[in-house]
Amino acid sequence: MGLPTLGRLLAVDWGEIRLGIAISDETQLIATPLDTLTRRRGKRFPMPAFLGHVTRHKPTGILVGLPLAPDGTEGDAARAARSLAAEIGGRTYLPVEMWDERMSTARALSAIKEQGGSPSERRKQVDAVAAAVLLQHYLDARRSVP
Repeated sequence: MGLPTLGRLLAVDWGEIRLGIAISDETQLIATPLDTLTRRRGKRFPMPAFLGHVTRHKPTGILVGLPLAPDGTEGDAARAARSLAAEIGGRTYLPVEMWDERMSTARALSAIKEQGGSPSERRKQVDAVAAAVLLQHYLDARRSVP
């Protein structure tokens, strides 16, 4: 099925404490960091704040990062991300797709460093940038498929 090819897409880079949020443009060419949502350890996903982004930006679909192990297997984090994706789909009634997020945070840290920023100074931005990296990878991969 996949996500719609028109309209904005919203992406979530899953994390136990911080969740990065990114958005695409209407043409789905460029992903932009949007926000970082924070939760206390063991607490639920901050759904009201996320739904606020859905209301404001009116995405046509949602991409949720799938935190696979380095060998590609799914552990507890991947199961939690799948559960989150199902909850998001149930709350928004939008199509939701999972996408391998391995290395998105490392790529985000690299991008911040290349721009002259310190990861410790921009810790809150790292997660939103990681979500944008995740979303941009998805958009680029989808465009390269005939």
